[in-house]
Order: sequence, then C-alpha cells, then structure tokens
Amino acid sequence: MQTCKQSAAWRSFINAVFVAGTGSKLWEVPTASFTSSSNLSESLQDCEYRHLQDRVSITADIPPRLDGTWVSTRCEVRPGPEFITRSYTFHPSRHFTALQHYYTDSSCEAPAYSLMIRGKLRLRQASWITRGGTEAEHHLSKVGIVVHSQAAKKRLSSRLPSSCVGLTLSRVVPGKLYELYNTRAGRGCLSALGFSMMEMGLIRVETQHHSHGGKIQELLLGDIHTDWTQRTEYRPTGYQQPLQNAMHHLHPCPVCALVYRSSEHRPPVLPRSPAAPLSLAGRWVSQRCETRPNVLFLTRDFTLDPDQHAWEGIYRHYSDPACSQPTFTLRASGHYAQGNPSAKVSGATEFVFKVTEVRITAMEEQTAKLLNGTRPGRCGLAGCWEIGVEQDLTPTDGCNLLGIKLPHKEYELFKPELDHRKHPLLFTGERPTDGTSRDRPQRRPTSFQAPMVLCSGFPRRYGSGFNNKQVQLATSGTGRLVQLVLLVLGSVLCSRFCVY
Repeated sequence: MQTCKQSAAWRSFINAVFVAGTGSKLWEVPTASFTSSSNLSESLQDCEYRHLQDRVSITADIPPRLDGTWVSTRCEVRPGPEFITRSYTFHPSRHFTALQHYYTDSSCEAPAYSLMIRGKLRLRQASWITRGGTEAEHHLSKVGIVVHSQAAKKRLSSRLPSSCVGLTLSRVVPGKLYELYNTRAGRGCLSALGFSMMEMGLIRVETQHHSHGGKIQELLLGDIHTDWTQRTEYRPTGYQQPLQNAMHHLHPCPVCALVYRSSEHRPPVLPRSPAAPLSLAGRWVSQRCETRPNVLFLTRDFTLDPDQHAWEGIYRHYSDPACSQPTFTLRASGHYAQGNPSAKVSGATEFVFKVTEVRITAMEEQTAKLLNGTRPGRCGLAGCWEIGVEQDLTPTDGCNLLGIKLPHKEYELFKPELDHRKHPLLFTGERPTDGTSRDRPQRRPTSFQAPMVLCSGFPRRYGSGFNNKQVQLATSGTGRLVQLVLLVLGSVLCSRFCVY
C-alpha cells in the first residue's frame, strides 16, 4: 500500500490554486438580492469559447419578481419523453395563466394538444433546502385542453377517461377547448394525463447584465421528477431549463416570438433546425452554474476523444447557486461506445460510458477527517486525505464510504444542437431524480441536462491518454460544509458520480 509520503511525488502535478472564501453559513437563507460576477471564464480560463469570455454580472432577487410573460427558447424535452413549449404569464394580482403545448416529435413541429392553465401563486419564503430559491404554493382554478389532431385524440383516449372532457373522446372536435379541471372537480383527469404544476413549488429569477448594456431575465422553475409515477407529488429541489422574459430575452430568438404569440388554439410550430453533426471531439463546458436535486450546484468540464473512445470529466461542486464557494471536485475518466440513434428522441444517439478512474479533492477539513477515518484499502490512501489534494480512488476500486465502486457502467443519451450563434451545443442525459444509477439499458435517460458548449481551439487529440491539467480550486469559509458533503457525496455522488 502506498504511503502518504510516497504519494507526495504526484501532488506536484496538481498545481491547485487556493482562494480563501468568506461565504455565509451553508443553511443561511439570503433575504435580499445579491450580485455575483460569472466565474465561468475564470474557472475555465483556458477555454476560448467567446460566449464564456463575456463578462456577465448576474443578480437574483429574493423574493423573485415574476410579473410578465416568460417563454421557452427551444423545444423542451421532459422525462418520458415529453416534448413541450411553455408560455407563463404572471399578473400583479398573483394570478397566473400558463400555456403548455405538447408535441409528438422532439423538434416541436407536430402539435398534439395544448393545456390552458389558470391559477393563483403565493410566494412563501426563501428555500432552506435549495439555496437561492424561493418556495411557493399554487392553487389551480381551471385547466382546459385543446386537441390538435385526430392522431393525438386517439393517443389520449388510452390515457384519459371519457368523462374528463364531458363527452366521449370519440366525439372530441380538434381545435375546441374542453374543460379538464375546475375547483369543483377532482384531479383524476389531471393525474391520468400525468399533469402537475408542482414545478411552481421552487422559483428563482436571474438577471444577466452584459457588458454591452443588454440584459436577459430567466425564470427557473422546479425540476420534473424523472419517474413518471412520482411527478405529480414530487416537491422539486432542482430546476428545469429556464424560461426567458419575453421583454428581456436572448437575441435573436425566433422560438421566443413564436411561443409568445401562441394560444391554446394556435400552438407554435417551431422551424426545422438544420441537423447538427454528432461531432464529440473536444472539450465541452457548462454555460452556467447548474443546479441538481438534493442541494447540488456544479459546473461540468467534459472532454471527449472519439479516436480513442476515451473521456474525462471534471465536476466542480459548490455550496451556492452562483458557483462561487467550492466544496469538492470530482475527476472521472474512462471509455465509451457509441450505439444506435434513439428510437424515443429524434436526433439523439445512445451511448454506453464506462467509468474506470475517479479522483476526489476534498475542499473542507471535516470531510478530509471523515475520509481519513476509513479503513485502509477501502477509500484511497488511508490517512492521506488533505484539503485541496487530489486522491485517486482507483487502487481501492472506489470508496465504500462514498458508495463508489469501480469500474462502473452508465447508459447514456446524447444530442447535438446549434445555439443562436450557430455554435455547437451538447445535451447529455438527465440524472435520475432519486439518485439511482443508469446501469441498465432500460434506465437510459429520456430527457436532458442543461447543454454544454464546445470550447474552440482545444486540441482534437490527446496522445495516448489524458494529461492532468491545472485545476483551479477554492476553499470556502463555510463552517458547516460537512453536512453538504455527507448529503451530496452520500446520496447523490456515490453510486452515479453525477459525471455527465
């Protein structure tokens, strides 16, 4: 067994940079707005992607200011899969009107049906679970449905009792509004449809102030459970892809205009986008600080080498929604195999990833002490865990304490797209809400995480393997991070690594 002293030789390759943090306690809830500068251009300083080099100031108000209309910027893919566009309008009276348009295809070109939702929203308090979010309660007053085609009516007939629309489904007229729910009726029809507005339970509004003077406002609503049977009762702790304010959105955004002008009778038909080639070579990075269920904030740095079917991922975890207070870093690598085009999500491709190596960097003293208390041969080098020092878990086949077992296999789903500037995006499969592993083909994801962007100028080949690159890390002044580490590492990271 290698000793701590012997392991000192490889530490010189890490070259970690420490930044002292003075953040507030982990569970302290902010009561006013805060401002942060995006740190993505700093943490990915060798990434030459122009969008990440733009200096952006981000503000988030608690409580959030919701008045106005918020719209989808692309065809959204929900677990199932479901293909949807959304337009939500919030009024000063606290009432809201929501339009959800459902489609039969992943490009949102073939509308199936639309839901018109009316209700009232009451903001409660800053979330004690998901830092930076606000908890809310919603009350539905009415939900109506408009079916857009005979084919969609036929598909709905297998899911909806005929009484849901007041007459037999065979007599439903496409284009006509039928009531699914009101305050006097039960929710049986909504449950049969798998409909829920539990996403309203967690809310966050971010405003991006760009150096050229423009601004973009985004509405982040709670995540949708990846298990269909759980979605109607699930209280979110993460977020979906954001909606953008119709008055302050990304330019150009043709989808925004189409969704904004839509109605339950006139669903938006999105223009067909040119197919993006599945070119994986290079380095892909997060566009923003990403939020996952179970109190997890992170940025992803993902490198793929198709020539050798090799990959490496660096996942920097934080205690705050601005990704400014690092807690720990996970570095994973291995090989992958490309499969067939997806039969469920058009334009997506199936993959199988094998994780053969995992390295962890503890960024908090109590976490290092916890790991040093493990038995020799069970979790890296026993007694050698130090703050900011990367530990290889491969020699011990993972870490029993963290639930990491190596090697590990994941069944994945990738989809390439182009953004509004025609730059490549890569969507990877959404992680299971309950933390289970995608270690079987039937557990392959049917929806996606936030897209990553391609760093231009990155070498297309890496030689015989991956080289350790400089990792910029930071220590946090938070005193109770051990709770976060136990929660995240023990219940989220452990058996599925959060690596994609």
